[in-house]
Amino acid sequence: QQSHWASAGDKTAKYIVEMERRWAEGVCVDNGVVAGLLADDFQGTSTQGARFTKADELKDEKSVRTAHDCGLDDAKVRFFGDSLALVYGSEHAIGKDKSKPNAKVCQVWTDTWLKRGGTWQIIASHDNRVKCR
Repeated sequence: QQSHWASAGDKTAKYIVEMERRWAEGVCVDNGVVAGLLADDFQGTSTQGARFTKADELKDEKSVRTAHDCGLDDAKVRFFGDSLALVYGSEHAIGKDKSKPNAKVCQVWTDTWLKRGGTWQIIASHDNRVKCR
């Protein structure tokens, strides 16, 4: 299977990056992005190594927000054919760690996107906490 990095003007890649941005910002504010973003059979791996589902993320999305200054730092899209993409990204938030409300938390992640029935959704994610630069 041939693969390629998304070009700067690729409309699908722009959509994917925008949705990734909204998910990163959703740590600070309930923006309702999870329901359409994640596939029903989504499976994620947290920074602590725990598995989580779409239902877990929907529950988390409705919880009280303590973080602020949330945002996407970087996202690069690599397509594998017409219906599969990997997104390599990073994000940050202040106050995400409730035990350290003023600490900046950074993570890098890889999300797997699949186009099914004409709709792009995330089917898997893997998060890794890293030292902020």
